[in-house]
Amino acid sequence: MAIAIRLARQGSKRRPFYRIVAAEKSQKRDGRFIDQVGVYDPRADKFEMDSEKYENWIKKGAKPSQTVHSLVRKSKRQA
Repeated sequence: MAIAIRLARQGSKRRPFYRIVAAEKSQKRDGRFIDQVGVYDPRADKFEMDSEKYENWIKKGAKPSQTVHSLVRKSKRQA
């Protein structure tokens, strides 16, 4: 059971909104997930994440996607 921390797309056409979720790699992009870790709105450049949940999933062996990893890295630089 490989777990990934990745984006799940929400919103309508041309108005993307993403949830940052922990999900099994075999699940679809917008399919079933285990836990919601945060949200990302590229239109408003808004990124919110529960860092405790994120760190907990990383300790359990979850691998973040490249996009999530870069968003986390950017948010840590700005803080």
